[in-house]
Amino acid sequence: MPLHDYTLPDSRPEGRAPLTERQLLHSVVEMARLLFGAAAASIFLVDGDTGELVFEAVSGNGDAHLPGTRFPSGTGIAGWVAMSGQPVHVDDLASSTLFARGSAESTGFVPNSLMAAPLIRESDCLGVLEVLDPSAAPRGELTDLDVLGLLAVQAAIGLEILIRARGRANGAALADEHALLLERIGAAMSTAAPATVTLAGNLLAAAEEVLVGRR
Repeated sequence: MPLHDYTLPDSRPEGRAPLTERQLLHSVVEMARLLFGAAAASIFLVDGDTGELVFEAVSGNGDAHLPGTRFPSGTGIAGWVAMSGQPVHVDDLASSTLFARGSAESTGFVPNSLMAAPLIRESDCLGVLEVLDPSAAPRGELTDLDVLGLLAVQAAIGLEILIRARGRANGAALADEHALLLERIGAAMSTAAPATVTLAGNLLAAAEEVLVGRR
């Protein structure tokens, strides 16, 4: 699965995601950590320019220093989940070939078990939600991975809403808005006076020339 650039604005070495996104992501990892009785929970976002995994929100171990930390594309289990788009639950990390122990040691905390689920936007992966050392307590009818997947879906939907809202605030038209606009124009032209239709057609032709770079 290709890694598109869905990293939030300012999620680069010189800065982290804006406050609204950080609040959303932190609420998700805080909920995940408490729900699973885990030692820590975190969200990585994928940097589309480099493919790197960027710690954007952390609850529990590492919450004071890990946000903003970056790892190369494909690093560890989070990297595998980001590239495959598949969730995973590993009870014994010591025996996992995917686990990047050196990277975990660099964070100051090496877990024994881990769950991870992708944050999917349409068919692409924005990032990864991880839960480290979840407790073994029962949590209802759904499996732990199902519950984690639901949290990841909520996070991805929240990010989608914020990204779309920012696009509107910046004056950037969205694809679905384009479609609605053209639909309204088509409906109006079907009932408008001939002179109005001619004028609208000329304006649309001029717009087409601008869009394709002929003017």
